[in-house]
Amino acid sequence: MSSDQSSPSDGSIPPVNLTPLLKALQTRDHEGLSKLRHALRTPLNQIIGYSELLMETAEETGTTSLIPELKRIHSGGAELLALINDALAAWKIEAGKVDFAALRENLRTPLSAVITLTSESLAKARTAGQAAIAKDLEKILLAAQNLLSLSENTAATEQVEPGSASPLDDTSSAIAALNAPPLHPGKVTPEDFGLSSQPMPNARILAVDDDAMNRDMLLRRLDKLGYDVTEAATGREALAKVKDGNFDLILLDILMPDLDGFQTLEFIKADPRHKHIPVIMLTALDDVDSTVRCIEAGAEDYVPKPFSPVILRARITATLEKKRLRDQEQAFLAQLQIERTKSERLLLNVLPKAIAERLKAGQRTIVDSFIDSTVLFADIVGFTRIAAKQSPQRTVQLLNEIFSSFDRIAEQHEVEKIKTIGDAYMMVSGVPIIRNDHAEVCAAAAFEILEAVRAFNRRHSLDWAIRVGMNSGPVVAGIIGTKKFAYDLWGDTVNIASRMESHGQPGHVQVSEVTKNLLSDKYDFQPMGVIDIKHSAPMPTYLLLQRKPAK
Repeated sequence: MSSDQSSPSDGSIPPVNLTPLLKALQTRDHEGLSKLRHALRTPLNQIIGYSELLMETAEETGTTSLIPELKRIHSGGAELLALINDALAAWKIEAGKVDFAALRENLRTPLSAVITLTSESLAKARTAGQAAIAKDLEKILLAAQNLLSLSENTAATEQVEPGSASPLDDTSSAIAALNAPPLHPGKVTPEDFGLSSQPMPNARILAVDDDAMNRDMLLRRLDKLGYDVTEAATGREALAKVKDGNFDLILLDILMPDLDGFQTLEFIKADPRHKHIPVIMLTALDDVDSTVRCIEAGAEDYVPKPFSPVILRARITATLEKKRLRDQEQAFLAQLQIERTKSERLLLNVLPKAIAERLKAGQRTIVDSFIDSTVLFADIVGFTRIAAKQSPQRTVQLLNEIFSSFDRIAEQHEVEKIKTIGDAYMMVSGVPIIRNDHAEVCAAAAFEILEAVRAFNRRHSLDWAIRVGMNSGPVVAGIIGTKKFAYDLWGDTVNIASRMESHGQPGHVQVSEVTKNLLSDKYDFQPMGVIDIKHSAPMPTYLLLQRKPAK
């Protein structure tokens, strides 16, 4: 891993202003307390984290000579963490009982032990030519020295009482070491310890932390777990990588320059494209208010530093498992929507859209009466003779082609197809959606049906002919059947429309007097005489001719 940070050429620590933190403590400011705890816990995170990594690596590689010292360093870090947590407990801030002098005294012995043990282990590693181990020990030593510098300066007063004065001179460099880079930045690879470098295919994780050593520890631990890890040093860099990458999880620090973790989290969750990515806050800022703020903003979890590797692994595993289940759920819902769309499309092939919606809403008995409608029948002349001349497959293929063209005409004119009966095609206008121009749109569809048959004959060199009949009036419409249901029409209007077709002439549209009266202002007609209608009086019929010129 590379770092953009570099040590000053003279080895000095860059100055950082501690004054605001001490002032915040004087006024018992909880935010100031949280930042001071964060500042003290950051080097502890590095002491504990690197010692854990070194012990794990020593066990894996059989390099056990330094394990006793590493265990003592790790225990020293844990002792220091307990002392700092106790000294800066929230109730002590509230009561004005933060005793920095006592904190300094309590830290001195275990911190000196950590520094001494680390220095001795570093000398052994260098002598043994263990370069990679020496690098990590240098980082532990630097972190311990940073903590020493910080604790000495934060203990500038014996005790902070609410509202009391405190000498704050020469504190500008107290937490400078927190910004110092590792002595030898650079990614430690498995080959340094004789391990395989083959990656384990797994989730993609973005690790965001402004501290180079924190990122190094985190990336190495995640690498050991087999994750594909990308790093980011700032909130803005993280947002850019989230935009360009496809991550399964984000580990996010809070206290960062420029754009802090709170803001970064809010930006991620505000973007619909990335809000589904789970975020675990991984930070030394461990106060309740920060935890609540992050969870309310959409964070999946909150893990304080120094973290237990076992707990971190468990949290990551649980979060990724939840994401996997959510992803499966979303995929299932997407597939369900696809299947629902298919079902609706199939339903609309059988039923009018308005009727399908009523069925989906739970209505089971659907029967409606319509006062004004126009029913159209179209029938192929001599279809029995046509079918006898060719194979059943060819007959069905041709019939499907011509009826498909009728379907397109019906859809174009918003006329409802009711059904096909053998070689007959039935449609209606004004049902189930009421419209005043039902006769006119049926007439336009009828002429297009005649033209579709002529085009069909030209394509296939055939001489098929079709009769079309139309009648207007009241109908009853509804659903019949419970499993293989269908939408159908009943009434004299339907029967008369069928007679108009069966008594008509091939290649023409024959209509009843009722339909003629509805269209007389727009079309010309040719009287065709009177026909007998079963169960009804004889009635005149008319051929529908061309449309009249617009006036």
